Amino acid sequence: MDIEERQAEHIDYFVKKASTLKGPALANIVVEATSHPFLFAFSEILAVPSILELEGTENSASLDLLRMFAHGTWSEYKNVADRLPKLLPDQILKLKQLTVLTLAETNKVLPYDTLMQELDVSNVRELEDFVINDCMYVGIVRGKLDQLRRCFEVQFAAGRDIRPGQLGSMIDILANWLTTSDNLLVSIQEKIKWADSMGEMDKKHKKEIDERVEEVKKTLSLKKLQTVSRQTLTTEGMKGTFLNWEE
Repeated sequence: MDIEERQAEHIDYFVKKASTLKGPALANIVVEATSHPFLFAFSEILAVPSILELEGTENSASLDLLRMFAHGTWSEYKNVADRLPKLLPDQILKLKQLTVLTLAETNKVLPYDTLMQELDVSNVRELEDFVINDCMYVGIVRGKLDQLRRCFEVQFAAGRDIRPGQLGSMIDILANWLTTSDNLLVSIQEKIKWADSMGEMDKKHKKEIDERVEEVKKTLSLKKLQTVSRQTLTTEGMKGTFLNWEE
């Protein structure tokens, strides 16, 4: 079971639980969800009406924290940490894992220096242990650590929640991709037609060559037959001369 399939069960659990609670009781749900080792998507929980009702209340910091885990990174959290609840160790780990996913969205080669800065990691060994044990083994990313080039080559990364305003740009990207695919398909079809026409021309050319070869063969056979016939006549004539001489 991959990471997306495992998350579905956890998301359903937290959505149902959050739907039954109000106000301060939801703070514990936010902490539990953002600490869960196998939960990396939070948009469905954010959409629960009771969660949205925290906006503008004394518990709104819990809503802001949940939004940070849905769309933010570790460095973004540090910039506003004074306005958000203090994170538990499991929450810090989770937000750093999510930071790696965010970096992998736009770059498939992540330099060690960038990762160390974004994750507050002090040395390469600590960074590689984090990527291997807390990202690759968990299943949120797959790739190759290149110690020589000091980078992480991303082959797969689980998707994060769509940020506000990101949907429009995603639609534009998909529309451009569709247009490019259509143009590529037309180009491929034209090349197929060209290849088919060239194939027909090759067949016609081969047929013409075969017919010429047959004509040459027939001509050569006829000439050979004529030569043999002349030789036969000449031999017969010579025999007649010898016979007459002997008589």
